[in-house]
Amino acid sequence: MSQGIQQEERQDLVARLKEAQQKFGYIPEEVIAELAAALDLPVNEVYGIASFYSFLSTRPLGRNVIRVCQSLPCYLKNSEMIIKTVAKEIGLEPGETTADGRFSLELTNCIGQCDKAPAMMINGNIHGDLTPEKIARILKKYK
Repeated sequence: MSQGIQQEERQDLVARLKEAQQKFGYIPEEVIAELAAALDLPVNEVYGIASFYSFLSTRPLGRNVIRVCQSLPCYLKNSEMIIKTVAKEIGLEPGETTADGRFSLELTNCIGQCDKAPAMMINGNIHGDLTPEKIARILKKYK
């Protein structure tokens, strides 16, 4: 059993987890078990790393993944209003996916757009300086 993984092993593991995320849209349990066996790590350690990073998911997500930033700059610019507006527009709460698999709403601590707070990312596309009206227009493009 490992005594915790070293930095180089962690980077390799994160890279492999990202590859699985790209391939499957999330990281299936089988992939976590396979990576643990291949790297001689406990499954719970691999799962812990997979679930720690906000841009990785251990559950299936919708075709359009909306990540709303809740870091301090976005929070101070009313990210809570953004979260509520997005939730109302698509009919779900953070951490949920619509029944049709079209949208998932996720909260994240930073998307690197503090100068455009409040901000969100949809499928890697950044949207900043958000207002409820702007959110409605943006989401219509993804419906």
